Amino acid sequence: MTSTSPAPGELRAQLDTLTTEAFRPELADIDRLPTLDLARLMNGEDQTVPRAVAAQLPRIAAAIDATAERMARGGRLIYAGAGTPGRLGILDASECPPTFNTDPGEVVGLIAGGPSAIVKAVEGAEDSGELAAADLKALELTADDTVVGISASGRTPYAVGAVAHARSLGALTIGLSCNAGSPLAAAAEHGIEVVVGPELLTASTRLKAGTAQKLVLNMLSTITMIRLGKTYGNLMVDVRASNEKLRARSRRIVALATGASDDEIETALAATGGEVKNAILTILGSVDAPTAARLLTESRGHLRAALRVATARE
Repeated sequence: MTSTSPAPGELRAQLDTLTTEAFRPELADIDRLPTLDLARLMNGEDQTVPRAVAAQLPRIAAAIDATAERMARGGRLIYAGAGTPGRLGILDASECPPTFNTDPGEVVGLIAGGPSAIVKAVEGAEDSGELAAADLKALELTADDTVVGISASGRTPYAVGAVAHARSLGALTIGLSCNAGSPLAAAAEHGIEVVVGPELLTASTRLKAGTAQKLVLNMLSTITMIRLGKTYGNLMVDVRASNEKLRARSRRIVALATGASDDEIETALAATGGEVKNAILTILGSVDAPTAARLLTESRGHLRAALRVATARE
C-alpha cells in the first residue's frame, strides 16, 4: 500500500491548525462532573450542529441538484471515507434500497480498508489516496457518477484521493468536511465545509463532526431521491416492502395518498405486485396495472407526471 501521509512532525503541525482537533482547556475537568451535567453539556454541544449545517445550505442544495441531474442519466451516488465518515457513508447507502427501492449499486459506500473496516480499524488504509483510486476503478466509474469524499479533518488522503481520481474522469465531485479551507473542499467541484468547532472530547470527531456529516448525507440522498420522483409529497411511494412492517407501511402510504378503502388498497397492491407507486396510480388515475406501469416508465418514475397523463385521458 502506497502511503501519501506526511512525516509525523508535519502531520502534528497540520492537526494543530484544525478546529476539529483543538483542545478546550475549559473542559479539562469534565470527568469530575455529575452524569446529568455531562449529558446537559453534551446536549448543548449537539445543538450547535444544525446551525453549522444551515450555513452551508446553498452549497448543499447546489450539490444535490447536480447529483440529481447525473443520477437521472443513470449515474450513481458513491460515498468514500475512512473510519467514522466511511461508516456513515455506508449507513446512508445501505438505507436507500429499502427506503427508495433503489438498486444496491445505485448508492454505494466505500470505506478505506474495505468491508472489514466497518467494525475494525484497518491501520494505514486512510493514508492512501491510491487505495481510493483503486476502489473507484473497481466500480468502473463514469462521468455520470457522483463521488462524495467525506472527512472530518478535510485532509484524509483516502477521501481526497477519491475526489481527485473521480474528478480526473469527469465525474461530479463533492467534498464534505468540518474544517474551513480544507484540501478536500479544494479538490472537489462542490466543497461543503460544516465547521462545528472543537469537540467535547478533544479530536473525537465521531461527535459533532459525525452528527454534521450524518445530517448532510441525509439531505444529499433524501432530497436527491425526491428530485428523482421517489416520493409523492412526503410519502415514500417507492418503499420496498420486504417485511411485515414495511408491508403494513405500504398499505398505509396508499391509504394516505388516495383515501381508498382497505379492500381497494389490497386489490390495487395485488394487481401491481405490491408496488406502492403503481397502486396509487391505478386508484387515483383510474387505470389498470399495466397502464400504470407504462405511464410510470414514460414519466421516469415521477408519479405526479404520470397522474397528469392518466387524468387527462379521462
